[in-house]
Amino acid sequence: MGDCWDEETGAETAELTAVPKDSQLRKRPCLTVLTGSSTGQLFKLPRGEANIGRSTEAVVRITDDGVSRHHARLRLETNKQWVEDLGSRNGTYVNGMKIEERTALHDGDKIQVGRTTVLRFAYHDEIDESFHENLMSSALRDPLTRLFNKRYFLDRLDSELKFARRHETSLSLLMLDLDHFKSINDTHGHLAGDAVLVKLADVLTKAVRNEDVVARFGGEELGIILRSIPLDPALHLADRLRKLVEQTVTEFGGLQLRATASIGAAGFPTTRAETIDELIEAADQALYRAKDLGRNRVGRLTLR
Repeated sequence: MGDCWDEETGAETAELTAVPKDSQLRKRPCLTVLTGSSTGQLFKLPRGEANIGRSTEAVVRITDDGVSRHHARLRLETNKQWVEDLGSRNGTYVNGMKIEERTALHDGDKIQVGRTTVLRFAYHDEIDESFHENLMSSALRDPLTRLFNKRYFLDRLDSELKFARRHETSLSLLMLDLDHFKSINDTHGHLAGDAVLVKLADVLTKAVRNEDVVARFGGEELGIILRSIPLDPALHLADRLRKLVEQTVTEFGGLQLRATASIGAAGFPTTRAETIDELIEAADQALYRAKDLGRNRVGRLTLR
């Protein structure tokens, strides 16, 4: 677990008054997801108790690998926020140390649950929350499609590949490119092309699991990271996504626009990639093969 931790880890004022040391008591305790499938999400903790876990009833719902249904409990008591493990399978860590009993949290503490998820505890006011939401959105998301951006995609893929190599688990990567997309822009204008991208981004995001990562890699090319999915099931998913793209109609300016996609798939350990560049190269080669064979299909390539 230590290895995981190391790797993954305005206003107009009338007058100024002294701010007491316990001013955080007037702020709301929050958890920010630093790593994991929900990176950037802010959870505002209620007064009383709040559970962390995979359960749909959890206030802080985390569906990442290794998180138990009822993983940990947060409790506000005697003006302090406490955290305790609920007998989870992989334990709960605060600042890298596994907790064995109820532990008081301090502003800035980092809580690790499961294998890859790290949460930052802090006290926020409304200005903090608004700033956080705007900052994380601009840092992680593509402004047009609201998919994850290329920088986040590469960081996340690096983390997932390291985890898969260390634990000999599966990881699959899909690279998707819209066929003849330039013709949509040339015929109907770039705003029409943007509308198609936005529509398909929404369709693809809803078609995969919460823990999967759909990102805009560049232009009309998208990348999809599938954690713990072997290559053969990933190929079946890729074909299902291809069909969804083909069936999707984007209405724009009285027009009904359609697109098709070619998809390349590669996966570890089928492809013995040591770096993300090697895994992306394998998926790209599979994508080129799909296009060479006539587009609107899924390509597969294994490199050993």
